Amino acid sequence: MNIIGRLTRDAEVRTLSNEKQVVNFSIATNENYRNKQGEKIERTTYFDCSYWISPKVAEILTKGALVELSGRAYTSAWIGKDGEAHAGLNFLISQIKLHSSSKKDRNTSSSQNTATTAKSKSSDNDKDDDLPF
Repeated sequence: MNIIGRLTRDAEVRTLSNEKQVVNFSIATNENYRNKQGEKIERTTYFDCSYWISPKVAEILTKGALVELSGRAYTSAWIGKDGEAHAGLNFLISQIKLHSSSKKDRNTSSSQNTATTAKSKSSDNDKDDDLPF
């Protein structure tokens, strides 16, 4: 199954008792349509995701990033501490494709590029000032 959605939180790496590591995060998918009465309906579905192949991918999976995931979906049900029944959609991921990073990352890298460019220009000017002639 393939799904495309945005991360609802930053990915976290968990280390299990057998020393295996898993990357956990959640995504939201949106569906928009009009019902028979012509009303616009927007439905959001949340998936809890697990990726077992490499923990390094957690560095780029930040809140707001748009990702395309391939893998296997399954459901889970449990009774919460409050005694209420809960259910969830889980996605065991075999492949991740990053379509866009979060806005936070874009702003950070943009400001870093600006700072690097500004620093390079000032360094060039400093070299000119050190010339003896």
